[in-house]
Amino acid sequence: MDNLKFKLVVAYDGAAYQGWQVQKTGTGVQGLVEAALGRIFPGATRLHSSSRTDTGVHALGMAAHVEIPRAEFKMPVGRLARALNAFLPEDVRVLVAVRVPDAFHARFDAIGKQYRYFIWNHPAMNPLMRGRAWHVPVPLEAKAMRSAAKLFLGRHDFKSFAGTRSYEMKSNVRTLTRCDIRKSGESFIFILEGDGFLYKMCRGIVGTLVQVGQGKIPPLEIKNILTRRDRREAGMTAPAQGLVLWKVFYPKPSRRRPAPAGIIQ
Repeated sequence: MDNLKFKLVVAYDGAAYQGWQVQKTGTGVQGLVEAALGRIFPGATRLHSSSRTDTGVHALGMAAHVEIPRAEFKMPVGRLARALNAFLPEDVRVLVAVRVPDAFHARFDAIGKQYRYFIWNHPAMNPLMRGRAWHVPVPLEAKAMRSAAKLFLGRHDFKSFAGTRSYEMKSNVRTLTRCDIRKSGESFIFILEGDGFLYKMCRGIVGTLVQVGQGKIPPLEIKNILTRRDRREAGMTAPAQGLVLWKVFYPKPSRRRPAPAGIIQ
């Protein structure tokens, strides 16, 4: 069948969902987007995403691709996101929908991802951030956390910071290119960027850094924790509600391709 391939960038509040992936029980965001596609394009294929997010985790830049039969696609490409949003709940939105080459793959072509984690550091929780940030009521020492954060940069085995799975990963080695901590008033934002992330790795890193900020873990201990490759040696796992898949990175195209014949831009 002659299909057209599209890349979607999807944002969602994950509070009501059991993660991105289609679930046997509960609701995954992927299933909602696939249902919206099916309402407009009965022949649309399954969505292939760049990542998975866990229950309660949010996304601003989840990337995915889908194939739609050419014979069914009768609208300008610029209307696709709006058409899909008409069939999605308000806490899920397609922000971008663009035509991509047939060889594009949302997962295998991704060269990096950025996650952001939000913390409200005040004795009283900000009600406007409820469900979108971790409330840490005790003071955090920013200088100590930033010192520890630098030790995560580079290529390491991150097994000590990943959640336990029922199977062994082929490799727990990942490269972290950014681990920044921004502070504005009572708000902390942790920015983690790398070539890939293990299951609950971001939340393990943030939870450990928070315990550094509380004086429970010395900053230099991060080196030893990485070396031991044992989840029990690291700090706690930060709650899901503060984590956002912020952006997925792809190689920049060398030049703009002409629009395929018969497709309205």
